[in-house]
Amino acid sequence: MLILNGKDVAKEVRATLVPRVASFKEKNGRAPHLSVVIVGEDSASQVYVKNKKLACEAVGMTSTIHALPVQVSQQELNEKIRKLNSDPLVDGILVQFPLPKHLCAEEVLKLISESKDADGLTYMSMGHLLAGNPLVNPCTPAGVMTILRHYGLSVEGLKVVVVGRSNIVGKPMALMLNAANATVTICHSKTVNLSSYTRAADLVVVAAGKARMLGKEDFKQGAIIIDVGIHRDGPNGKLCGDVRFEELQGWAKAATPVPGGVGPMTIATLLQNTCWLAEQKAGLHKT
Repeated sequence: MLILNGKDVAKEVRATLVPRVASFKEKNGRAPHLSVVIVGEDSASQVYVKNKKLACEAVGMTSTIHALPVQVSQQELNEKIRKLNSDPLVDGILVQFPLPKHLCAEEVLKLISESKDADGLTYMSMGHLLAGNPLVNPCTPAGVMTILRHYGLSVEGLKVVVVGRSNIVGKPMALMLNAANATVTICHSKTVNLSSYTRAADLVVVAAGKARMLGKEDFKQGAIIIDVGIHRDGPNGKLCGDVRFEELQGWAKAATPVPGGVGPMTIATLLQNTCWLAEQKAGLHKT
């Protein structure tokens, strides 16, 4: 079985960004800048945000974390986003989800300027993706596509099942695979006899949000399996995905591990998106 190592792919992506960032800085007198908004003190979100800031700095970009208290109002959060939209030194904006329950994520996604949408999740960005003319792609699905290309795994003509229909992964993942000429089926928590779909697929992308829910018996021999899930499982809090990865050896054609699979590519794609947005704003027209 081919292990699809997202760490290695992300390392290569970051390496390509270093000269782009340096060139941008030389022409514009500053580096591309990502502003991250986080509300509350959720420990997992804090770690994710810290890692994003460190990743920015590693390629020469700059990043600012705007930490808001858990009790912040919708009006105050909206005002923060408006200020970042109007700040000429901010190239990309990312709001760390999930938000506290009293806040509306939809309002946030409607407010972020499409020209600063580093996460590719605003309604405008998603509309462009649906129309087949994406501005910036959502980070996790785009990272999956980069991994597949890196390992020479074409999806054209394949039967693909995406397990999960979230706006962050499932829906945009299906759109991107469809654009790459795969035949795509979306399954979800209400799908009857899920395994009958996954066992018929050449490629399965699992973004179900449930630890270790699928194993060898749920996939046909020779399938490609992309595991987007990440969880802490058991008393030791060991990281795992939605798939029982250890069962796939000798059965699957290729699979992503957890950790070290899709996760590193999500952050690498965020950096790519931010750099591209900065270049677009500066009239450099890089892709």
